[in-house]
Amino acid sequence: MCRCACASGADDAQSSISAGRPTRPGVERVAGPSNVLVVIPALNEEATVASVVAAVRAVVPGAGVLVVDDHSTDDTGRRAAAAGAVVARMPFTMGVGGAMRTGYSYAIRNGYEAVVQVDGDGQHDPRHIPELVAALAHDDIVIGARFAGGDPYAVGAARRFAMSSLARVMSRLLRTRLTDVTSGYRALGPRAVQVFAEHYPAEYLGDTVEALVIAKRCGLTVTQLPVRMTAREHGRPSQGVVGSTLYLGRAMAAIGLGLVRRWPCPPVTQGGTT
Repeated sequence: MCRCACASGADDAQSSISAGRPTRPGVERVAGPSNVLVVIPALNEEATVASVVAAVRAVVPGAGVLVVDDHSTDDTGRRAAAAGAVVARMPFTMGVGGAMRTGYSYAIRNGYEAVVQVDGDGQHDPRHIPELVAALAHDDIVIGARFAGGDPYAVGAARRFAMSSLARVMSRLLRTRLTDVTSGYRALGPRAVQVFAEHYPAEYLGDTVEALVIAKRCGLTVTQLPVRMTAREHGRPSQGVVGSTLYLGRAMAAIGLGLVRRWPCPPVTQGGTT
């Protein structure tokens, strides 16, 4: 785990954030549009990032939008800024976990109550953001689940088996029914934002599976809502029996590491702010 690198990278990225900082909004238990931050981790997503930012701003015009440019080699950062997002450029590529830790730190520093993670590749439909945020009235983390209801999202049989097996393990661990624990489309309330601003794993599957283990260790509640996702426009996930077996094995290793590591849970102050 690159804990030291992640911490220094997040701090360095703060100094490279462009555009003005929003004013600190009033604190409420249920986040409204003015105290929601949408974080979009993006690596070489120049083809889609502007349209994602535009779609998010159309759905939740009062929310903040932060694109964390994970040291892209293309025009991702400039296009995101031109579309109206605040942009943080990472000093080197750190992965989704490192990018999201920067987002959570930015949220804490700027008084945001809730954070919604949306991928920069166009898979996540921003129209679900309001319902994900609304569900934070009852839970600390709300996962946008592809397989929770009628979503035709295409996944190969071997990979779907691996994902469903992983979901069963995590459902038992968290004592709630989950069907898509590797979904990166999720909303986090103030308690979860505080925890993950301090501790957020950056290794493979750490930002999804191990993060849920940390949530359990810190007493956070987790639920899911059905969402629709589109197929990834660039690149493709690993497929086939071998790739899916490796995927499941690495996920189980991430769960095991999360359960044995020490995760000091920071005290959560009233209203979810520090």
